[in-house]
Amino acid sequence: MRRTTHLKAVAALSAVALIAACGGTEDEPAGDGEQSAAEPAEDSADDGATSQAPAAGGGGGGNASGTFSLGYVLPETGQLAFLGPPQIEALGLAIQDLNEAGGVLGTEVPEPYAGDEAGQDTVAQASVDRILTNDVSGIVGAAASGMSLAIIDKVTGAGVMQCSGSNTAPTFTDYDDSGLYVRTAPSDALQGPVLANTIVNDGWSNVAIIARADDYGRGLADATAQSLENAGATVALNETYDPNATEFNAAVESVVSAQPDAVVVIAFEEGGQIIQGLLEAGLTPDQVGLYGADGLRSEDLGSIVNESDPSVIAGMKGTAPASADNQEFLDRLTEFAPDLEETQFAPQVYDCVVTMALAAEAAQSANAQDFKAEVVNVTKDGEKCSTFADCRDLLADGADIDYDGASGPLDFTDVGEPGRATIEVYEFDAEGALQTVETVESNPSSE
Repeated sequence: MRRTTHLKAVAALSAVALIAACGGTEDEPAGDGEQSAAEPAEDSADDGATSQAPAAGGGGGGNASGTFSLGYVLPETGQLAFLGPPQIEALGLAIQDLNEAGGVLGTEVPEPYAGDEAGQDTVAQASVDRILTNDVSGIVGAAASGMSLAIIDKVTGAGVMQCSGSNTAPTFTDYDDSGLYVRTAPSDALQGPVLANTIVNDGWSNVAIIARADDYGRGLADATAQSLENAGATVALNETYDPNATEFNAAVESVVSAQPDAVVVIAFEEGGQIIQGLLEAGLTPDQVGLYGADGLRSEDLGSIVNESDPSVIAGMKGTAPASADNQEFLDRLTEFAPDLEETQFAPQVYDCVVTMALAAEAAQSANAQDFKAEVVNVTKDGEKCSTFADCRDLLADGADIDYDGASGPLDFTDVGEPGRATIEVYEFDAEGALQTVETVESNPSSE
């Protein structure tokens, strides 16, 4: 079912939030795998594996070749590699759609240069260095906010646009990026209130929050805690843990000691160990409310917690950025990538590609330094359109456009991020299988 709820954003967030992701370092184009990074797509020059990338603040130039081209830094390996395939395939689908419509600026878009973030600053930075040697217009990613923070100065400093479909850290809102960083994922200022409202509406009032000690964990934990308190609930615990630890007994003991009636675990894959500890301590979903967020939204979570009995997490709920009930897009993505098991953040990444392409059409330039001024304009206050082809044709006729994407209306604010968001509430059923309960619209400008 769909319920539309307008929520006020939290007044102040004291920390940044990080969205899910990880990755590896191979730099070969996505798609059929026949073309390597050492053989740049179409007419791109330089071997990304051997050439020295431009330093931040120089080189690159946002693409002076005249051909709109992209790279990506997304999760291919590591703890959150399960989130890589949907984003990479969505990028591929978007490029296919651009080319079926005649390309961007009348030229076919080459396959993207691939890079892994791996949850490691050095790996993500090395991926960016190699991609930038290929004179790209934009880079999609990183998936993790922490990894985007590690590469943003390199990307935007080279005059290249960076668009993430999964970064939620509020810090990006005011980041000094020269107008070259945008995101199609909503800030946790919009997700936190939905998670809090879900908990309160389920009847819980004494909540313990345990979160990763990083930007993602602290930011989303604080947003959720403040919204819980605004709703009249008590936050019995708001504590972080070292995500690189080998065991999480202390975190579990802190939660148990707080004697909550509901628990929020803000984690990536390591959260499976924490949930396992909570269950062993008697904090099961049939005894307390058990909640997660986007970092734990995985079809495999039940098996991660208990391989022999995934149903142990039956009744657990959570929230994550969602597409706007866009089954048509998901069906097209499944047809494009039949083996795809996860779709989280796929609509948002698709919209990254189309938004940048439309901005290039509006500016009549593949150079990000030229088209950055059009990115916000193509997402709001114009004639509505929902495909690259239709929007491009309207632009050619001199119309202002309002691109409503696969993830829903974008309505970018002046800093290049969604002004409202569709948040999914998910739940694990009696078998431990993931299902969507509802989608909720979160709009800070509404009452």
